[in-house]
Amino acid sequence: MGGKTAGIVLLVVGIVVLLLSLLADAIGIGGNPIFGRNQIAGTIAGAIVTVVGLVLTLRKQPSR
Repeated sequence: MGGKTAGIVLLVVGIVVLLLSLLADAIGIGGNPIFGRNQIAGTIAGAIVTVVGLVLTLRKQPSR
């Protein structure tokens, strides 16, 4: 798997995790009506994976 493909996969997975974490209570998968510890961890992890995917996707590939 190339760097650009891996970046796109990470970007999509990160966005999904980020959105699920942020919207967990609104879509009914959250345990508490407050923004809990697991949601904070999921939001941070999703944001980090999204940024890494974005960097890999936008990084210039070396010429062959």
